[in-house]
Order: sequence, then C-alpha cells, then structure tokens
Amino acid sequence: MSISIKVLLLLATTIYQAIAIYWEERQPPPGKLIDIGGYRLHLYVLGEARPTIVLEHSLGGIEGYFLIEELAKLGRVCIYDRAGYGWSDHSPYPRTSRQIVQELDLLLTKAGIEPPYVLVGNSFGSYNVRLYAHLFPEKVAGIVLTDGLHETGMSQMSLQLQALKLFFISGFLISIPGSILGIIRLLRVCKVFELIKPELRNFSQNSLNWVKRSFCRPKHWITMSREMINLDKSARQVSIAKDFAQSPLVSIKANSFFKPSFWSIFIPLRGANQLRDKMHIQLGNLSTDFLQVEANQSGHFVWLDQPDVIVDAVKIVLAKISSSL
Repeated sequence: MSISIKVLLLLATTIYQAIAIYWEERQPPPGKLIDIGGYRLHLYVLGEARPTIVLEHSLGGIEGYFLIEELAKLGRVCIYDRAGYGWSDHSPYPRTSRQIVQELDLLLTKAGIEPPYVLVGNSFGSYNVRLYAHLFPEKVAGIVLTDGLHETGMSQMSLQLQALKLFFISGFLISIPGSILGIIRLLRVCKVFELIKPELRNFSQNSLNWVKRSFCRPKHWITMSREMINLDKSARQVSIAKDFAQSPLVSIKANSFFKPSFWSIFIPLRGANQLRDKMHIQLGNLSTDFLQVEANQSGHFVWLDQPDVIVDAVKIVLAKISSSL
C-alpha cells in the first residue's frame, strides 16, 4: 500500500471519528451533568426507596449501565461516570482513591442524594467504597465488593504479575491514539467487543451503546492509564479502611481471574488466582458481619459473567439492614 493511500485512509478514519463524536455529543446523556467545582460528573439515578444503592465501577469500567435496571427493582440506584469516563469531564486532580472518593461525596451532596447508602464496589471500585465507608461511616449502611482487591496482597505481586500490570498500562496507552484515529470505533461498529466477550449480547442495546461510547474516546484510555499508574498510591490510601465493625459486608469471589481460554495460557493465571485467594482471605477480616459469595461460573468480570450474583448480594445486604431496624 502506497504512502499516499495510507495517509488518505488515516485522514478518512480521523474525520469519521470526529463526525461521530460530534453527533454523539449532540445526544443528551441518560442522567444529569453536575458541576463539582469547574468540571462535571455524570450521574444517572433510577428507582425509588432507600437506602440508596451507589455503584462504583471497576478500573476503566462503566459497567453500572448493565446492572442498573435490575438493581432499580430493589430501590433507588445511582451510577456515575468517574471523571474522565463516559459523559463526565476530565478531572485536573490525580486519579487516586482519595480524590475519587472526595469527588463522589461532593457529587452525591450536590445532587441531593441523601444517605444512607449501600455501596457496590467492583474490582478497583472496592478500594473506593472501602475508603468512602471509612471517611463517611455515618452515610454507609452496607457494602458489596465484587472480586475486590486488597492492598496487602497487591503489594506482594510477583515479578510476573508486575510485568502483566505494565503490559496492561502499555495497552491503555496504545489505545489512546487508536481512539483518536477511530480504530476503537471501527471495532465497535464491527461488533468486535461482542466477539471478545459474547456475554455482552445479554444486555440491552441502550446500555451497550452507553458503555461502548466511552471506550471510543481518548479521555477514557487516558483516565485508565492515570488510575492504573496511581494504583499503588490508592492502595496506600485505602490501607486505613480496615475495620467496619458490624457493618454488613458481602464479598463476591469469582472462580478465576480470567476464564481459561486459548489466550490465557500467555498470562500467569495460576499466580493471579493464588494472589486473589490471599486477598479474599484478607477482605474477610474487614467486618464481623462478613459473608463471602462464590461466583462459580465467572471470571473477574462478574458484572458480565454472572450479574445476578451481584444483584443477589445487594439483596442480602438490604435484608441485613432491614432486620437490624
């Protein structure tokens, strides 16, 4: 292929990406954009009754759109796009758990979402909900952790797992120009996401569009990189959040970090699962009212593989809260 043809293709994909983003930005978001001090966060609320369920996403994820309709059957649900994801603006501040928690509390306060809250933290989101519950204990009625992380275990990662972390960061960085040039959008149009993760086909088209929309934007991958680079700092920040007394806490444990497949042979899956086992033991010490639930058919992405397990875990916490009144 000649250089001129390559340049034309590059120009065409870039123009297509620009037009598509312009068109999508004209469409209103499902929720509200709320200014928290010079930048806005997107908050989507569905359902009624209290306590309010607040979902904190995984690193780079905005999977709450897949869960909100089922969770809304249990009560009022709030999902939000952390700064840099979805419809939310970039934040000028570091992407650490402490900063994220401060932004979340300011968002809920400005939106008039009164406590108490049941916090659902998926993966990296488990750091954030633990720190939130530590800093604002009077606002939190219960916690659900979905294949959560623990800072002690994360500090003991083997060299192989450290290399895997660097591999992920490099992938996020490479995806920044890929999204600028429209390559990620092309993958979206060709339904490559559904080929990689067939479980996506189980969700509504609206929720799929809302989630995939974010991945097509450079700011999404920039924010993922920023959160990943600050992961050790977030771990140190959350280390103070280690005693929730008798607060109900349900921890969901996936069967494996990744479901075994042809490509999982290239990653240190056994080491990752051994680390997860240690972390789940450590999570069990956070509360005297602790329950571990197994997601036996799931990899780390429980919200895709077995979302019903997350819904059931929330039901358990709500039942515990109700019985204590």
